[in-house]
Amino acid sequence: MTTETPGLDPEDRKIVTLARSARARNGVPEGAAVRDETGRTYVAGTVALDSLKLSALRTAVAMAVASGAKSLEAAAVVTEAGSASDEDRAAVRDLGGAKTPVLVAAPDGTVRAAVSAG
Repeated sequence: MTTETPGLDPEDRKIVTLARSARARNGVPEGAAVRDETGRTYVAGTVALDSLKLSALRTAVAMAVASGAKSLEAAAVVTEAGSASDEDRAAVRDLGGAKTPVLVAAPDGTVRAAVSAG
C-alpha cells in the first residue's frame, strides 16, 4: 500500500507507484518510472552487472529514448537516498528539459522531495 502524499497529481502518483513496484518486484535498491510527452510510462530498476551499472532512473530514461520518446513530462525514483543524484537529474534533463519534475520517494511511496531536473 502506498502512503498518501497530499496534493500529488494522480498521474504523478501513478509513476511513484510503478517505481515502487519495480523496486519491490526485482529486489533492487531503486525503482524508477518516467512519463513521456504522450503519457506513456517506462519503468525500470537498478542495473548492477559486472560490465554495466545504471541507476533505475537512468535506465528508465534510456528505455524511453529507445522506445522513441521525444520528451518527458515527469520522473519518479523510489530509493533509500534522500535525493536524486546529479547524474540522474542530468539524464532526465537531457530528454525532458530543465523544468521536468523529479519526484524522490521513500520505499513506502511517500514523496520526500520534488525537484526540477535542471
